[in-house]
Amino acid sequence: MRKSRVLTVSAALAAPLLAGAVWAPAAFAADTTMYQATLNSLNSQTGATGTLSLTLNGSSATITEHVSGLAPTFMNAPYPHVQHIHGGAQGVCPDMSADKSGDGVVSTVEGQPSYGKILTTLSTSGDTSPAAGTNVKTAPSGGSYDYSRTIQLDDATMQSIQGGNAVIVVHGDDPSKLPSAAQSEKSELVPSLPLAATSPALCGALKAMPAGAAATGGGSTAGIEDGALAGLGAVALLGAGGALAYRRRAQATR
Repeated sequence: MRKSRVLTVSAALAAPLLAGAVWAPAAFAADTTMYQATLNSLNSQTGATGTLSLTLNGSSATITEHVSGLAPTFMNAPYPHVQHIHGGAQGVCPDMSADKSGDGVVSTVEGQPSYGKILTTLSTSGDTSPAAGTNVKTAPSGGSYDYSRTIQLDDATMQSIQGGNAVIVVHGDDPSKLPSAAQSEKSELVPSLPLAATSPALCGALKAMPAGAAATGGGSTAGIEDGALAGLGAVALLGAGGALAYRRRAQATR
């Protein structure tokens, strides 16, 4: 009876420790959520690709992005590519069936039923509100670029990202690669610019990464592994303590 009592106490103490080792890291990881978008070419932009990662901690978003294959120049200068988090719609990128005008281009407005309106502008500096959506002075530029910035998100953007309907859209097509019917058209957003300047070039839905995934590869699993080892170590120590207590008690009763 005494042996059973000692081992029962050891098991009772070990259970919460082991449970804590498994679950505590998960609770810690829940403070930060990672999202990713694979950016694919839209309209007549050929060979353009990109990836964007967004790490959300509260309302603070750290964004890193790499794109290549975009139109490199516009009017003898690096081509400014305004880009945004769109949301509040279907959370998808449009296909060519969204081209209601028949000019061979899905314009920004024609794409909105799929990806929604501008919620946050991914500018290089300053304003990130929708009001900065067409500000070419703070847009990343060139055929290829790397973008990195930490910004504060408003409630509408947060709800769209967490609700699974946020979409990243990079604008600015090569006018020479658009169908001839669209090359002379004006932008519906900025009529002083050609349609190509504001039409979508890259698009990708923003998706939450699986729990425990990390951009650097496996970093977030280390805490779980360490916690599990600590828990197993605690069980081993308790087991050893129980065995030692039993041996001492057995010797005392001889």
